[in-house]
Parts: sequence; structure tokens; C-alpha cells
Amino acid sequence: MSKGILARLRLSSLRLRLVVVFALVALTAAVAASGIAYWLNREAVLTRTQDGALNDFRQEMQNRAATLPLRPTEDDLRRTAEQMASGSAGYQVLLLGERAVGKPIVGASDPDDFTLADVPRPLRDAVDTERPVTEANPYPYHLFWQRTERDGTPYLVGGTRIDGGGPAGYMFKSLAAEKADLNSLGWSLGIATALAVAGSVLLAQVAATTVLRPVHRLGEAAKQLGEGKLDTRLRVTGADELADLTRTFNSAAESLQKKVADMSAREESSRRFVADMSHELRTPLTALTAVTEVLEDEQDSLDPMIAPAVALVVSETHRLNNLVENLMEVTRFDAGTARLVLDEVDIADQITACIDARAWLDAVDLDAERGIVAPLDPRRLDVILANLIGNALKHGGSPVRVSVRTEDDELVIAVRDHGPGIPEEVLPHVFDRFYKASASRPRSDGSGLGLSIAMENALIHGGSITAANSTGEDGAVDGAVFVLRLPLDASGITREVQTRSSQGEVEEA
Repeated sequence: MSKGILARLRLSSLRLRLVVVFALVALTAAVAASGIAYWLNREAVLTRTQDGALNDFRQEMQNRAATLPLRPTEDDLRRTAEQMASGSAGYQVLLLGERAVGKPIVGASDPDDFTLADVPRPLRDAVDTERPVTEANPYPYHLFWQRTERDGTPYLVGGTRIDGGGPAGYMFKSLAAEKADLNSLGWSLGIATALAVAGSVLLAQVAATTVLRPVHRLGEAAKQLGEGKLDTRLRVTGADELADLTRTFNSAAESLQKKVADMSAREESSRRFVADMSHELRTPLTALTAVTEVLEDEQDSLDPMIAPAVALVVSETHRLNNLVENLMEVTRFDAGTARLVLDEVDIADQITACIDARAWLDAVDLDAERGIVAPLDPRRLDVILANLIGNALKHGGSPVRVSVRTEDDELVIAVRDHGPGIPEEVLPHVFDRFYKASASRPRSDGSGLGLSIAMENALIHGGSITAANSTGEDGAVDGAVFVLRLPLDASGITREVQTRSSQGEVEEA
């Protein structure tokens, strides 16, 4: 088996399981077949040899031993045993008689090879036992046999007695040749089993490759589809289940590509609509703003009945103006046209300027060391800080505390209030656009885009914002905490954004 196959087996658990299952099935079948074949051949070989030798021995006992006198001499027994053993059956013979009552004599064809000690005692007892003669048993003595072993060599021992007081005879045949034949057969069956297992492994490898290659291609195609290559398709071959699966994948990919294209078109249309609408609203808003500024200057001299309406117009005009500006900012983020304009920013000075410009100095505590300088976009940092601090002042409780620290290569700005905190079910959605914690929430001056715009500005810097609740010493919620994390060096982020922008322009061109 090649190294490539072994590597694939190690790397693919499904392939390994297929190979193991094939090998186990082949091994079980081969072992079962080999075992049955060995057992059948063993019984056939031993039975044939055993029957041939015993039948020949019985015939020799009838032809030769039965002709001996009732009281034979030792020479008579030896000579007759040698004659019986000289046949083609290849066994040794031992005859046991009596020269007088109670005086046994033994004659052996080869005393050095076969003696009375080689005959098992149970066999001798069975041979010497006289049985009653009946219709079912016409003979008092029968032929008995037993397989035994001497010095690792198997032997067949058989014995019987001549009816009417004749001698008892025993034969002793070596089964070494049969054992050698059976050992050879066992080795052959073992080799055949090993070859069958090896062949099954190769067949399993071929089958696994045939089955898993389309599955692998399907997995690679699914991976490409997940990476956004929606035009990925597979070539369909055959008419089996894998071909049906490939057709289903192609159909799903085509449907997904169409739906994504439709969604992208609708999203692009929506962005264009918002951008166009925001742009078109700026001209009338400019005029409205100029009028409201005049009305705001003259508000003190207006009729008391008209003043509330004028105040409402001025407030709503400012709110509409902020909403349009936020919508235009959102469309820039969605279109990918937002850009960082980096400058060396003293963080403490930037936060102080943000708070002072909005007259929040009395409501905000600042904990920031002087001298922390980082290359950031001042305008976007101001937007982030204004949204976080303004949100804390509007929905939290005074005092609002802003703390600044550095951790490794990050700038960490935490804005904490002492209000009721943020409900747990609202926390995952605080940065969603236009999210309302409750459908019955009273109308507010905000646009619902402030925190989402803050998050977008943090992301474009390569940073993030997290929201959580802080707890007091008694474990109760004691306000909300927004943590802004920005890299101390955003120049690499700027280069990456510019590179992606250039690539996008080339692709569009």
C-alpha cells in the first residue's frame, strides 16, 4: 500500500471507516470459509485414512490372526504380526495371546516402534470387554479405535479380539503425512485469507475514492459558496444518488445567487434612495433652517399664542436636520465611501473640547492623563464621544464619568452613568439602527442612529464599542458602562481601507 493511500486513510475518517468495514467483512467471510473448508478437508482426509487402515486391519485379523491356534507361541504371534504389517496400509501390529491360562504372551511386528505401552488403557479395556450376543449385537467383541499423540506426532490406534478365545490384536498407524497435508492446507487457506483481506482493502480504497471524490468536490464547492463565490457550480455526471445531490447543490447555489443578487439590488436601491432623499432634503432644509434661525431670534417678541408653535417648528427643524445628516452618514458607511482622516490627537484635549462644545462640563467628570496621543480621525472620535456621553446624560443618571487608559496597544475610553442601567433584553440591540426597547416608548429627540453611527466610526478605526451594566457594592445595577476600544496606531487600518477601496474601483472599472 502506497504512502499516499496511508496518508488519505489517516486524514479521512470516513475513508478509514469504509476500509475497516470492508476489511472486517472480508476477514469474517474469508475466515469462515477457510475454517469450514479446513474442517471438511480434515475430516475427509482423516476419515479416509482411518477407515482404510481399520478395514484392512479387520480383514487381516480375520484372515491371519483367526487361523492361529488357541494357545499360540510367541513366535507364532510375532510372525503373524509381521505378516499383517507387511501390507500397503503402513501400520504396525501387536498381537496379545495366552500360552496358558493367565500367562499372556505378546508378538509385535516391530517392538522398537510399537509396544503394549502405546495402547491407551481405555482402549484395551474396551477391546477386552465381552458383550452379550443379541439380535442387535451379533458379535461379542468389536473393533475400537482412538487417536493419540506421541512426541508431537499423531497416531491412530485400533484394536479388536478374535471371537471364541482367539488373540487380541492392535494396530498403530502414524498420521504424520496427513498432518503435513493438513498443515499445508491450513497455510494455503491462511494465505488465501490474507490475500482476500488485502484485496478487500484495495477494493475498499477504490470504492471509497469513487464515492468520496464527488463528496470532496461537493465540500470544496460548498466552501467556495460560503466564501461568497456564488457562481460556483459542479459538473453533473451519471445518474446515481451523488449526481442527484450535485444537481440539488447546483440548483440551491443558483437560487441562492439569484436571491443574493435580488437582495443586493434592493439594498443598493434602498441606499441610493436614502442617499438621494437625504441629498434632496438638504436644499429645503437649508431654507427651513434659515427661516427657523430668524424665528428663533424673534421668538421673544412674538405673540404668546404663536410662540409655542414657533418653538416646536424650530425644535423639529433641528431634529430633522440632525436626522438627515445621520442618514447621509449611514449611507456613506453602507456604500463604503467613509474615509479616515488621521491626525495626532491628544485624547484628554479632544474629550474636553467635545464636552465644552456641548456645554456638558458641569455634568461630566473626566479622568484622563495628559499626554496620551494617538493617530485618530478627530471628527469621527468627536462623533463617537458625543453620542456615548450624550446617551449617558439623556438616558442615564448624573454624574457621568469618562475615564481614559491604555492597555497594550489599545486606547480604552469608558463612559459610565449612574442611571437605572440597560435591560438585559435590550443590551444585544443597543447598537442596532432605529431600535426601540419598547413599542410604546415615548417619542424622543434622538434619531435612533446615534449609537449605530458611533459603532461604525469605531469599526472604521479598527476598534469596537461594548455596552454593559455596572453593579454597586450591594450587587444592584448602578448605571450603564460603554467601553470604546481603539488601536493606538490606526495607520495600518487606513492603508488597508485605502487598498480595498482601490481594488473595488478597479473591479468596478
